[in-house]
Amino acid sequence: MIPVDVFIRTAAEAERPAPPPVRKPLLTTMFGDLFSASATVAIALLLLAAIPSIIDWAIVSAIWSGDGDRCRDGGACWAFLREKYRFILFGIYPPEQQWRPATMTAMVLGLTLWSMPRAHWTRTTFFLWIGCVLASLLLLGGGLFGLTSVPTSSWGGLPITLLLTLLSLTLGFPLAVGLALGRRSRFATARLLATGFIEVIRGLPLLSLLFIASVLLPIMLPEGVTIDNLFRALVALTFSAAAYLAEVLRGGLQSLPRGQEEAAFALGLSRGATLRRIVLPQAIRAVIPPLTNTAVVIVKNTSLVLVVGLFDLLSAGRATLADPDWPAPYAETYLMVATIYFAICFGISRYSLFLERTMVQGVRR
Repeated sequence: MIPVDVFIRTAAEAERPAPPPVRKPLLTTMFGDLFSASATVAIALLLLAAIPSIIDWAIVSAIWSGDGDRCRDGGACWAFLREKYRFILFGIYPPEQQWRPATMTAMVLGLTLWSMPRAHWTRTTFFLWIGCVLASLLLLGGGLFGLTSVPTSSWGGLPITLLLTLLSLTLGFPLAVGLALGRRSRFATARLLATGFIEVIRGLPLLSLLFIASVLLPIMLPEGVTIDNLFRALVALTFSAAAYLAEVLRGGLQSLPRGQEEAAFALGLSRGATLRRIVLPQAIRAVIPPLTNTAVVIVKNTSLVLVVGLFDLLSAGRATLADPDWPAPYAETYLMVATIYFAICFGISRYSLFLERTMVQGVRR
């Protein structure tokens, strides 16, 4: 018979910290065996061989100013970006009104930086975001307060990328929470509806959803009824984001032990209070990495809205290359666009790591 004291830990044992993670030195990882050493040496030699050519193309022989004729013989045509950067960033928005999308971009980025510290996760910040979205739509669309009206077909570039990302995540996350809860509901109707929506949306490529919104939806609408292209793209992106986020949240909900809800009910909390205060905070904290991955995918998926006639950042960059006065510097243009996408996605990834470190401090055992 096993003695009872085998299952009883002393106070010193209970407070003993977990062992630190074992991390191999970098040199051991890169040169651990013959294959790793060979791959490391081969990659290093390729980089050393390519660096002089890259420096010569990007700096030494680069064209920093001038017109398209100068760029036909030489290295990187940075003069093209100096000439076309406003079109890449703002698309076909009227040039004399481009201060409006620039202001909108600055507002979104500034409020994003403000919202990062957890101390700023307040009701005031929530209302600031609502005001930012409304002000962004007003600035881009105009028609009030003396602003010239600009149709959504003229919106483009970075503001469209930021606006679609912000709105699809903001509208898709509450819908995803409802879908995740519905899929785990004890009511068969709610469970079937949530499961059907998630499986259908996740089973269709986003490009096909945008194609349906662009081509098939106008055919199905009554004569004389039209829906704005931006709204159609937003609906498709929101449904796609909600379906993928719902599955991520469902994984977080399933990771929680049943005892969390039972303890809350025993304390007299209602089902709604239990979800808001106990279940959802822990579930979201548990799935921060996959939530981050989904957010990064949504940022990059905004490049597909060209299907509905919108010029996002990538589409605007591609359109600039059609200018016959320039030798179509693809590498320079796509490098600029890729740098902007990388800055946004890398920033999201680093912020998620910050959240992981700060949100688990109070729950470590």
